[in-house]
Amino acid sequence: MRAFSPGGNRCVSRNDDIRTLSAEEVCSHQPRTHSESSRSPDTLIPFDTPAVRHPRTSKNLSEARHGRAARDAKPVLIANANASTVGKLELANAARDAGARAELEARGPDGKWRADVLATDRNGGAWSTALEAQLAPITDVDITARTEKMRADGVTSIWFSDRPSPPWLGTVPSVRLSRPNGEEHLIVAEGLVKFEGRGWSPVTTSLSQFLAWVFARRVVPHVPRTLLGCRQRALVTVWTTPQCIRAEDAYLLEEERRRRTDEARMAELEKARVATRAKDAAARAKALAEAAAVEQTARTHQAGAWRREMALHFRRGIDEALTKLAEEHGITATAGYSTGDPRYAGGVPLVDEEGVPVAVFDPDPKRVRADAFCLMTELLLLFPNKASQRYFNDARNIKKEYRPIGGYRTDAVKIAPTSPAMPPRS
Repeated sequence: MRAFSPGGNRCVSRNDDIRTLSAEEVCSHQPRTHSESSRSPDTLIPFDTPAVRHPRTSKNLSEARHGRAARDAKPVLIANANASTVGKLELANAARDAGARAELEARGPDGKWRADVLATDRNGGAWSTALEAQLAPITDVDITARTEKMRADGVTSIWFSDRPSPPWLGTVPSVRLSRPNGEEHLIVAEGLVKFEGRGWSPVTTSLSQFLAWVFARRVVPHVPRTLLGCRQRALVTVWTTPQCIRAEDAYLLEEERRRRTDEARMAELEKARVATRAKDAAARAKALAEAAAVEQTARTHQAGAWRREMALHFRRGIDEALTKLAEEHGITATAGYSTGDPRYAGGVPLVDEEGVPVAVFDPDPKRVRADAFCLMTELLLLFPNKASQRYFNDARNIKKEYRPIGGYRTDAVKIAPTSPAMPPRS
């Protein structure tokens, strides 16, 4: 196909070096009608034909919809170095700069598809890549279907757009182009990445350099499996080097190894915690049984009864503690006869009807030892006021080895004001 200017002194052929031509010297060809179908490929089409001057008139759109010949004749976009639109001619120029052959409006077998620019290997045609300038809106389904048609014929494809945020970007192998600061050459602004550390970061380069890498298989399409650190969006498919893909694989393998190691370590820790809890539970059960036995023995001795009476007379708040147990915990208890036993750390044991300790009243934190620790971690500790409770809970007042991980269960009671004359207990 060729076209000539109105003056007839310059023509443009598909085989010309389009990089040397100005925008005004390049035009698209006119859709052939049925009567023109017998024209030879070298038939000239003047610039001032209606189809060239007005490529989007309603007549042409109608022909594009209804005319078979018009469907077969897809207009070539005019390249404008001062515009931001990605032109097919610019893609062809970049492909040639990258060392490939470039053919505009190349058809596939049986006309099933047509590439804006078909780039092929100059050394025998070992590969073919379609370069598609997709400026109009298109759905993910349609762009994927068009890509699969070309792939079925052994032709890979790359889709290009200079729009700020094409929604289909990354659905198929694609990149977004830009012309920063009005420069002459296009650059890849989005879609090319490299793997660094634990994720992907964007890379910018010229369009021709990008295509040279693609044609040499130095960059390939890839579906990232780690964080894509691009400001615009997370793309499903990106372009990167095989080395970066291997780096991502190595990172993921290392992460998997760390995860398995962490899981094994956590399993061992949990196993140790379960064993410790079982051991502690057994120790507390033993301490409680021993305390109940001591209580039964104390009830048979006069000293036990005397110590109990002394506690009831001089330790204010025991009655309030017994009331709290009954009202808030549903436990009927009384002061124990084993008061003074070191396992209560100077506190008064509160026991149920069978003599089993259920709480300890006002223990001294500085007197907590091994026996008291095992027993009191199982019991509720009641104090005559909030100050005494805070003093006991202060970790500085208890040796480190006698501080349970979850802390002691403590509470405080409210003591009624002291009456002027308190009669002794009988």
